[in-house]
Amino acid sequence: MITVKENTTLVGISELRTNFNKVMEAVGKHKVLLERRNKPLAVIVPVEKYNQMEELVGLIEDISLGYLAKERDEKSESSDYIDLEEAGKKVEKRKS
Repeated sequence: MITVKENTTLVGISELRTNFNKVMEAVGKHKVLLERRNKPLAVIVPVEKYNQMEELVGLIEDISLGYLAKERDEKSESSDYIDLEEAGKKVEKRKS
């Protein structure tokens, strides 16, 4: 197990098998990069960090969709839209 940065430790798969507890202890402190034959295979991060990353990805997706919706709205005209009543009729028509 080699710490290459303050927050990253490199671990080979065979070392993970033999020193599992030690590697998991390192995961509690920072991310661990798993390698097989000196090639990156996976990254293990603490659950809290993973949850933060998931939340950030969700926020980025929401912002991107917001920009896309705004762009489409600016390029569209009122004739491109239908009212809710007409939309409901079209949905009912498809169901039958």
